[in-house]
Amino acid sequence: MSAPTKQIVVITGMSGSGKSTAIRALEDAGYFCIDNLPVLLLPKLTELAGGGHIERVALVIDARESVFLHEAPRILGDVKRAGHQVDVLFLDASDESLLRRFSETRRKHPLAPEGSVMQGLTAERHLLKDLREMADQVIDSSALNVHDLKRMVQARFSPNPDSGPSLSLMSFGYRYGVPPQADLVLDVRFLPNPYFIPEMKGLTGKNPKVAAYVLDRDESQQFLAKVEDLCRFLFPRYQKEGKAYLTVALGCTGGKHRSVAIAAELARRLSDTHSRVQLWDRDLGKE
Repeated sequence: MSAPTKQIVVITGMSGSGKSTAIRALEDAGYFCIDNLPVLLLPKLTELAGGGHIERVALVIDARESVFLHEAPRILGDVKRAGHQVDVLFLDASDESLLRRFSETRRKHPLAPEGSVMQGLTAERHLLKDLREMADQVIDSSALNVHDLKRMVQARFSPNPDSGPSLSLMSFGYRYGVPPQADLVLDVRFLPNPYFIPEMKGLTGKNPKVAAYVLDRDESQQFLAKVEDLCRFLFPRYQKEGKAYLTVALGCTGGKHRSVAIAAELARRLSDTHSRVQLWDRDLGKE
């Protein structure tokens, strides 16, 4: 009798992009986790776990693999052909963000212990090029804090047996940029802005007065009905194509009023039939 197949999440990506946060998130979600496992040992790991109670495994493979790194695509392919479900998650961030994080922690880049951090990043991007190209999912963590990243990773790889893709609804402000991880981006700036109502300027879309100002109008209700219908149309089709997650981003100017209220209402409407809905107000705390 063949060994049961395993769900394997391979976390890879740039130094400073959040790989440690990601694997801790999966450990909290019930995965058996190994950081910096030599990729050559992955087939052996699946063999050892084959007869046990370990169903889900997460591991980090990155530039620390050194000379073994070039073997990673071949070995991951072998493990997939052996029948295991392998998802490669590549964590990336802008050079500007990575440089800032290295500066804040005063760490040396592992590939440039004597050189500049930028030299290390350049070498690392080159080394990881093949893994990035074969990644099933890429998360840009440039604008994420550790809590956001943990929430996103757990939403995408939750072992919850619930059917359908995991759904994240995100409010954001266009002044801070469009979320790179969004699958669908919807603009709610056509709605009147509570920011220009003096008594609402300092509040957010979570306040009942602001929410009522945004939601209690025909165009808001029509918009929500259309988006709800679109989401319900897309979910089963994404599921049919094997997509495990869906991020719908709703944006207004600053990400504090209109998008927050609309995202919360959409989450409420969808949660009656879709239990894996996560709500995330990306820019609510920004000045």
